[in-house]
Amino acid sequence: MSPLLTYLIALLIGLALLAWSADRFVDGASALAVRLGVSPMIIGLTIVAFGTSAPEIMVSAMAALNGNPELALGNAVGSNIANIGLVIGVTALIAPLTVQSQTLRREFPLMGAVMVFALVLLFDQQLSRIDGILLLMGMLVLMAATIWLSKKTAPGDLLAEELSAEQSPELLDTGSVARPVWQLVSGLLLLLIASRMLVWGAVGMATQFGISDLVIGLTIVAIGTSLPELAASVVAVRKGADDIAIGNVIGSNMFNLLAVIGVAGTISPTPVDPALLLRDYPLMVLLSMALYLLARGSHGRPGRVGRLPAALLLTVFIAYELWLYIGPAI
Repeated sequence: MSPLLTYLIALLIGLALLAWSADRFVDGASALAVRLGVSPMIIGLTIVAFGTSAPEIMVSAMAALNGNPELALGNAVGSNIANIGLVIGVTALIAPLTVQSQTLRREFPLMGAVMVFALVLLFDQQLSRIDGILLLMGMLVLMAATIWLSKKTAPGDLLAEELSAEQSPELLDTGSVARPVWQLVSGLLLLLIASRMLVWGAVGMATQFGISDLVIGLTIVAIGTSLPELAASVVAVRKGADDIAIGNVIGSNMFNLLAVIGVAGTISPTPVDPALLLRDYPLMVLLSMALYLLARGSHGRPGRVGRLPAALLLTVFIAYELWLYIGPAI
């Protein structure tokens, strides 16, 4: 078997196992939280959002430990671009998204603040260990702010109702904690194995094709680690839970910048490729602004991501991914 085929198989198995183990991890964490008396609203806005970012976080840690922190940086920013361009694009093409929750409108400014905070730390083109620690501290502040916002949610808020409706009978079981603890621990162990396989395969393929770690992180790895968000959003919109579909993306994007980059910087400080700040980060910001403008609504009407804007988001994402490979060769 050729080395390229070996790397490709490892990458594909890693991606598949990553998506499955992330679901197992989220199910275990959510069930355990319910048994400990945590509200569905807080579970949805923190544990589930964190869980859908778990693949990116694990890949970031493994890449940094493997001496490839640029792959982690590309994965964080590339996943955020994929979450809006690919996930929201595909989801809203299936069924237009209507955003009515006041909670989400409060979370958009939080996402903007997180993007500015991360940019300020990366602007000197260095991701230091102090930067990484500050980003991880920012993640803790974000989780506290999210919990505080959830307690300020008005009665009847659609996001709260959708999150409560999403709780399965098994999740609402208040019995023994043994099963959710087992799901949590086994999911975490499988995430570690899957992320190690994915990083090994991705770095091997990048070496075979002469592609930088940053580009492989922005493309193949970013798309692969965004699959849990895509699956969660598609399932949510098919159930009519549009606010959850948008909320998954907002929460994941904030965790990606704070936790994914924070973990990479804390483990393995690295220079930041100027292309990330001049090409990729601005696109992430522009797509985030576009999503906000679509979702905020006006004159008392709810926000809406229709099929035409969704097609435009998806087109921008595909063009960007192609440019990363074709552009340098032109």
